Amino acid sequence: MFFTSDPTERPVSPDAPAIALDHVSHTYDGGVLALDDVSLTVQRGEFLAVMGPSGSGKSTLMHSAAALEVPTSGTVRIDGRDTRGLSETKRTELRRDLVGFVFQSYNLVPSLSVSDNITLPLRLAGRAPDVAWIASLVDRVGLSGRLEHRPAELSGGQQQRAAIARALVARPAVVFADEPTGALDLRTAQEVLELFGEVAEDLGQTIVMVTHDPAVAARAGTAVVMADGRIVQTVQQPTAADLAGRLVAMSGV
Repeated sequence: MFFTSDPTERPVSPDAPAIALDHVSHTYDGGVLALDDVSLTVQRGEFLAVMGPSGSGKSTLMHSAAALEVPTSGTVRIDGRDTRGLSETKRTELRRDLVGFVFQSYNLVPSLSVSDNITLPLRLAGRAPDVAWIASLVDRVGLSGRLEHRPAELSGGQQQRAAIARALVARPAVVFADEPTGALDLRTAQEVLELFGEVAEDLGQTIVMVTHDPAVAARAGTAVVMADGRIVQTVQQPTAADLAGRLVAMSGV
C-alpha cells in the first residue's frame, strides 16, 4: 500500500523532512508566474511562517506544498513522498493521510457537534479513533466541556481551537495554517498562536503558517519572506519589528 493507517510507519526515511520543495515554479493560465524556482525544506517539528504581501506567492506556495495544486515544474515531497505524477485520487489520499489544514474561516461543518467535527477526518479515512489521543487533544485545546455543542454555539476562538484539533487528529506529517488568526480579535489570536507554538514544541508537530502580518509571523521559529513569487529572505527567531522593517524596505517606502 502507498499509505499506512499507522502514522508511526509512514515515513519513507527517519531523516525525510516534512516538506521539501525543489525548484518549484507555478504559472497560471494567462502566463501569470506565481512561483519562480522556489526551493524550501521544512524539517519535522518546525514551526515555519510564510510571510509576504498580497500577490507575493505565499498562497500558491502553500497550495503547491500541500498537494492542492500541481506545480508547473519542480518537485514536491511530503514526508518523503514524491507527489509528481499522482492522480487526483492519489493526491486526495495523500492529503487525507499526511496533511492537516487550519483555515481563517474555521470550515467546521455546522450540523455536526464539535466532537464529530474533530473526528471527521478519521471517519472519512475509515480509520478507528484513538480515544486517548483524541481526549488529550480536546484537553489541550480547552474544549472538554464543549464537545456536544454545534459550531454556532462557540466563540470564534473556540471554533478555531476545534479546527486545530481536527487538523491534528490524524497525526499528520504537516499542518498548514492559512491566515489562522485573520478572523479573531487580538487576545484570541494570541491564544491560538500560543497553542500552535505548544503543539510544535510539545508534540513535535510540523506547522507551516501563511500570513501577511509580521506580528503573527514572529510567533514562528523561522519565517520566510516572499516577494514576486520567490523566497527573498529567511529569518531565524524573527521579531515583529524586524519583519515589519523588512516588508517596508522591500516596498521602497
